[in-house]
Amino acid sequence: MAIRVGLVGFGLGGRVFHAPLIAATPGLELSAIVTGNPDRAAQARAAHPGAEIVPNLPALLSSGAVDLVVVASPNAQHVPQARAAIDAGLPVVVDKPFAPTSAEGRDLIEAAEAAGVPLTVFQNRRWDGDLLTVRKLLDSGALGTVHRFESRFEVWKPALKEGSWKEETAPGAGVLYDLGSHVIDQALLLFGPAEVEHAELGVVRSGSAVPDDAFVALRHLTGVRSHLWMSRLAAQPGPRFRVLGSAGAFVKHGLDGQEPALAADGDPAAPDWGTEPSSRWGLLGAGDATEPVPTEAGAYPSFYAGVAAALTGGTPMPVDPAESLAGLEIIEAAVRIADR
Repeated sequence: MAIRVGLVGFGLGGRVFHAPLIAATPGLELSAIVTGNPDRAAQARAAHPGAEIVPNLPALLSSGAVDLVVVASPNAQHVPQARAAIDAGLPVVVDKPFAPTSAEGRDLIEAAEAAGVPLTVFQNRRWDGDLLTVRKLLDSGALGTVHRFESRFEVWKPALKEGSWKEETAPGAGVLYDLGSHVIDQALLLFGPAEVEHAELGVVRSGSAVPDDAFVALRHLTGVRSHLWMSRLAAQPGPRFRVLGSAGAFVKHGLDGQEPALAADGDPAAPDWGTEPSSRWGLLGAGDATEPVPTEAGAYPSFYAGVAAALTGGTPMPVDPAESLAGLEIIEAAVRIADR
């Protein structure tokens, strides 16, 4: 019997990421979508006619019709909605950042543990093809001893998006919480615990109410330094990754293609899902002696496959929320340093 999933929110996250991935995962059934927005309700009915459209979370929880709740609402609503699901005894997937503050995140983890309820965080970019490629190179020793990891998540969005909660002053808003939640999590995943050595936060777009340009420098306990950039006003983005080691370097341009593929109604279950053309492969080597490295296939479907396995087979959830909590602590430290 399939695990019945209730998806809370049908904005960008719910519509483009969660709903298609849930629908494509064996063992999961997208049973209900929560939205009080009439336009989004119509979109949800058209895209997922088998799912019931529910006006609010209390109605979903009282229905008894779901076995798993996925919280894909605006950041400020993550904690209260996840807590309501936990109090109802239901496992929860929370989109990143899973809390506006580390204190709230810690409380949420403790509540889930006390209730014996599985909790995980949708850190989907752990399954970006380019990150999986870096992981493979590190494991193979092709780079030697790495001393610096550079990561950029830069986009060109000079115009503010009217009515978007991401553009408003609210808990968990701003580029450091949005894009930064990805690049910080990736750095910690690759190189382990770290401290913030330096941070910069800026408001560079006219009319923006929240930081939309940021830089964070980390020093990992392993000695590796991570330099992380995030921006919504990068007309010419730098390399997505530049990894410097004693035996060579790896340089990769361009963002992983799974998000635009999902937005274009691509099929996450297709055999060629997440593959990248050779023209986008990164280069490995030193100086002029470089060679292209095939990009590993991106694997966003692995997240919900891991959720299904955890709920049916007792394996660990795909992302330990304590790791996302560590990312929140890095974000808060970066804000403190940048505000000095």
